[in-house]
Amino acid sequence: MNTPEITTDALAVMLKAAGDSLRLGILRALKDNSFGVLELCQIFAGKQSGVSHHLKVLSKAGLVAQRREGNAIFYRRALVADQQADADLLVSLYATIDQLPLTGDVQDRLNLVLSERAEHAREFFANHAKEFPDHQDLIAHYPQYGEAIGDLLESIHFPQLAQAVEIGPGQGEFLARLAPRFEKIYAVDISSEMLEQSRQFALDNGYSHIEFIHGDINTVLEKDLKCDCLVLNMVLHHVPTPAQLFKTAAKLINPGGALLITDLCRHNQSWARDNCGDFWLGFDTEELTAWAQSAGLEDGDRLYLGLKNGFQIQLRRFDQPVIGIVKK
Repeated sequence: MNTPEITTDALAVMLKAAGDSLRLGILRALKDNSFGVLELCQIFAGKQSGVSHHLKVLSKAGLVAQRREGNAIFYRRALVADQQADADLLVSLYATIDQLPLTGDVQDRLNLVLSERAEHAREFFANHAKEFPDHQDLIAHYPQYGEAIGDLLESIHFPQLAQAVEIGPGQGEFLARLAPRFEKIYAVDISSEMLEQSRQFALDNGYSHIEFIHGDINTVLEKDLKCDCLVLNMVLHHVPTPAQLFKTAAKLINPGGALLITDLCRHNQSWARDNCGDFWLGFDTEELTAWAQSAGLEDGDRLYLGLKNGFQIQLRRFDQPVIGIVKK
């Protein structure tokens, strides 16, 4: 099938939309994140009417896309995979924009927005650690996907003295699948209460080679730890910046290693935000693939599980390529 050619009219619309300093700043801020209108107003110290107008221009030109999260609408860059005729132009435009630094004040306000998101997540799990498993089971509980992600783990060859990291181990169930495969395991959680539950699980089962770390994936990076397998089971939809998480994960995973993700497909069950602390209402398959590829990871095995309550789970494997070996 021939790729459609971009027309001069379409090119003019895109270039006109990008030809504004604030709109360029918005596209730069959206590099690894999605933001709502009010968040962008905070970041760029602008009025809602003005920011909304600029987003409308960018959206009409195909440079940003929307996604609804309950009552809120978040904006992200249009994925190159979304485009057809203008994909090459979009790649070139983004590459140029990404060389632009955000001003100090804008960067500080952006960091503040992300910090507020992370703090909201920490507060939720601190206040709801005891009842969270029951709430989470309303969506999906571990036995519904544990065997499948465990089988995916077993299909991967790891070196003899391999190490693993699990972000958000919950009550620790998947640690039982990791324990026999890895010499050292790091279990990481932003909630000290949730971390204690997984610590007790490991203690009860005699898993002495598991180290528990209070923090997030950036804490692992700061400790200069490396791993051969990084696991996120039903975690990504709680993460304030999922696209950035992929890039951080890629820095942690050794060549030949793997990132295993279990998470929800896109849904519209907004009650999950209040009851389960979900920041995102699942993800499109293409979103995860694009984020992984942007981080230098290769798309691997995938599996989808439909649940009776209407939710669908996606199990994804992404591989860290070995230098000099190109995956066909």
